[in-house]
Amino acid sequence: MHSPDPTWSTPTPALVATGVGGVAMALAAALLPSDPAGRFLIGLAAVGLLVVTALGLRQRPRLAVLDGGRGIAVRRLRGRVEFDRTDLARVRIVRYPRFGRRVPMLEIDVRPPGADDDRLMIFGRWDLGTDPTDVFDALTLRGLVPPDRRGTSASG
Repeated sequence: MHSPDPTWSTPTPALVATGVGGVAMALAAALLPSDPAGRFLIGLAAVGLLVVTALGLRQRPRLAVLDGGRGIAVRRLRGRVEFDRTDLARVRIVRYPRFGRRVPMLEIDVRPPGADDDRLMIFGRWDLGTDPTDVFDALTLRGLVPPDRRGTSASG
């Protein structure tokens, strides 16, 4: 039996948690009796959480392998953009320092037809819902990582 091509996106439970937190904070901001500064800050945090939730829901799946491994599709705010395997200039894992440790990020450089420059896309665990190195391995298995320009590097 043929397994479907993989897709990656922000985990649904995480988006539910941010949505519930945003609603709870909005209610708290509305029900605070007399502290205007606190009401404003809690309201601002509520808006931030609700925006993160809306963006996460709008951009599902964030990254997908196209049928038969012919390329990738990336969901952005304006919709889905597809890139053929020949558009992929470089795919690699870069470890960025964050909060005192190095976290892996998946970097994909694409050069769409007719474009003069590469476009860099960076995906982290939040975007993909899994470890970016696992996604890199899945892309490698499907031949979507250009062999002469792949690998792992360290930044920072």
